[in-house]
Amino acid sequence: MAEIAGAMKITYIHQYFRTPEQGGAVRSYHLAKGLVEAGVEVEMITAHAEKEYDQRWIDGIKVHYLPVAYDQKFGFFRRIWSFFRFVKLSKNLLRKLSRPDLLYITSTPLTTGWIGLWAKRKLALPFIFEVRDLWPEAPIQVGAIKNPLLIRYLRRLEKKIYDQSLSLVALSPGIAAHLKRLSPNRSVALIPNFSDLQQFFPKEKNQSLADSLGLTSGLTITYTGALGEVNAVEELLDLAQIAQNRAKNWNFLIMGEGSHKTFLHQKVQSLGLSNTHFLPFGSKDEVNEVLSLADFVWISFAHFPVLKTNSPNKFFDALAAGKAILVNHKGWVHELVKTHGLGISFLPGKWEKAFAQLEELESQREQIQKMGNQARKLAETQFAKEIAVGRLIEVIKPNPKSTIADVVDIRTA
Repeated sequence: MAEIAGAMKITYIHQYFRTPEQGGAVRSYHLAKGLVEAGVEVEMITAHAEKEYDQRWIDGIKVHYLPVAYDQKFGFFRRIWSFFRFVKLSKNLLRKLSRPDLLYITSTPLTTGWIGLWAKRKLALPFIFEVRDLWPEAPIQVGAIKNPLLIRYLRRLEKKIYDQSLSLVALSPGIAAHLKRLSPNRSVALIPNFSDLQQFFPKEKNQSLADSLGLTSGLTITYTGALGEVNAVEELLDLAQIAQNRAKNWNFLIMGEGSHKTFLHQKVQSLGLSNTHFLPFGSKDEVNEVLSLADFVWISFAHFPVLKTNSPNKFFDALAAGKAILVNHKGWVHELVKTHGLGISFLPGKWEKAFAQLEELESQREQIQKMGNQARKLAETQFAKEIAVGRLIEVIKPNPKSTIADVVDIRTA
């Protein structure tokens, strides 16, 4: 891995920073840790649900925890309050910290961009802005934001943040293309979510876990991730219902947390699904144990155009674990699955054909294994976390090489 010549200091701002032990999205942990290993001094500004400020050293990263509670179950106004409070406390903290060379700010929420705009104006600090999801486009399309004046303001804010940044980082080709259209004078680097090849790997089935869940010998399909409205996990329950109605002895496992969890539990009960099991949210180690049971991993989003641009962590975990994929939507992930022979598409209106493919593969386990092998190979050659860290190092150098052209490399690799 490349190293940064000379001392460099970065303040990394991510409201939802998490470690592998905590579970969830750990992209910022791996990127920050990789920068530290390359000789960069990294301070992380994040939030926690405690009532007081805290500071910890985590694998060489100096992490500042601001007292800002947040939960997916919060209502709209309570979420907004969390966003505003994190911005305010981050500004106060930045005034006290020693001066970095630059800020690396990741969304969502888009409001973290206010920190960059303020720091550039008040402290003459440059910032790189990483776009994980397209805000405000995503909440507009799903109907969470409807007020025309608010929409107009957020779109102006989005463009201003992009235009004022030193450069931009996108997590998918679709996001990168959007950024380039909106802010054509900014360099846009593509650094997708990535696979941790050491944390996730093909492993023997955890038989004791399978026995404790009462799994049958049929296919096992798992989902590990957020249980929000946009994640469309109810479509996995639709698949479970079809399988049960057709007397398939298949198993469906759902592991995660989110605002839609109660709804999903209620749907399982109302449909009388005896083939579906919920597991509590857990660490990355626990996720890997659940993936060991899987023949296929379910990757889903609600059917809004903006969600086709997503770069979901669970997909890259599944690749590293060497698992075949079932995907419910078109977009970048669908193209990867199709191009590399990673699994089956359960697209709207085409479920009968997809279900027939799944039935056929049930008696062709070697074909499922081949899909899994292809998934692991793609993780190793295109999406290893070391590749992502190397790209980030290029971005933060004074003359970054990563540009919008990188989109072509990963989309067609």
